[in-house]
Amino acid sequence: MLVNCVAYEEGRKLAEIPKEDISEYVKRPDCFVWVALKDPDASELEEMREEFGLHELAVEDARHGHQRPKIEEYGDSLFAVLHTVQLHSDDLAVGEVAIFVGPNYILSTRVGTERGFADVRARCEGEPHLLKHGAAYVLYALMDKVVDRYFPVLDALETELETIEERIFVKNVARANIEGLYALKRKLMTLKHAVDPLMEAVGKLYGGRVPRICAGMGEYFRDVFDHLQRLHATIEGIRDMQTTAIQVNLGMINLNETEVTKKLAAWAAIIAVPTLIAGIYGMNFKNMPEYDLLYGYPLAIALMVAIDVGLYFWFRKIRWL
Repeated sequence: MLVNCVAYEEGRKLAEIPKEDISEYVKRPDCFVWVALKDPDASELEEMREEFGLHELAVEDARHGHQRPKIEEYGDSLFAVLHTVQLHSDDLAVGEVAIFVGPNYILSTRVGTERGFADVRARCEGEPHLLKHGAAYVLYALMDKVVDRYFPVLDALETELETIEERIFVKNVARANIEGLYALKRKLMTLKHAVDPLMEAVGKLYGGRVPRICAGMGEYFRDVFDHLQRLHATIEGIRDMQTTAIQVNLGMINLNETEVTKKLAAWAAIIAVPTLIAGIYGMNFKNMPEYDLLYGYPLAIALMVAIDVGLYFWFRKIRWL
C-alpha cells in the first residue's frame, strides 16, 4: 500500500506526485523523492524498482523479508534493513523496515508494524535547512526514530526484571520467577538481535570510508551509533542481572528443598522414638527389664512423651522445625 509519494526541492516540499511520475522527478538535479510503502506486494516493489532503478538483489531482500539488520552499498545507492520492536501484550512484536537510498530518492517499506513514520516526515519538513541534505538526512531521521523506539521497550524490560527481583525471597514463587526470567531472557535476545547488527552497520556511515550519499552527515550517524551503544550496554547489564537473579532463584529452590528435608527428618526422629520403645516392649518375652513393674506402662508412655518433647524443642532451637 502506498502511504506517501512526495517530491522535495531545496529542502522544501514541492508536491505530492503520482507514482508514475517518480522517474521524471528523480532526474531533476535539485529534487529528491520520498516514497513510503506499507506491506508492499511483489508487484508494488517491482514497480518501484523500475521507477527508481533499484538493484535487483536489494529488491529481492525486501520482497522476501526476514533479513538481519544491515546496511549494504550498491554502487551509488544504499539498502538498509532495520527491525522495529514494540510491546504487544506480554510479548514483543517485531517488524521490519527496508530503506532504499539513492542520490535523489529514498524509498521506505515497512512490514509487520502498524506504527508508521508520519512524525519523521513532519520533523523533516519542519527542518528545511537539514532537509537540504536530501535523502541522507531522511535516512538518518528514520534510523533515529527506529532506535529511539527501542528505549521504551528496554525500560519496560528493566521494570519487569525489578518486579521479579522483588519476589525472589517470597516463598512458593520461585518456579514462577524462573519462568518469568526465562521469558525476559527471550525478549532481551529479541531486542539484542535488533540492536547489535545495526550498531555494526551504522559504524560504517561515519569515519573512515563513508558512502558518498552520506558525506557530510557523519555527526548525525554518530549520534545514532551512540544511542545504539547505550542500548547495547543496558541490555548487557540487564542480562547480567538476570543471570544473577536466575542463580539466586535456583538457590532459593534448593534452600526450600533443604528446609523440607530437615522438617521431614525432624518429624521422623520424633516418631521413631515412641515407635522404638513401643516395639521393644511389644516383644513377647517374659524376662525383660521392668516387665513386671506396677507402673511400667505409664513410665514407658512418659518416657516417650519426654523424649519427643525434648526432641521437638531441640529441633525448634536449631530451626529444623
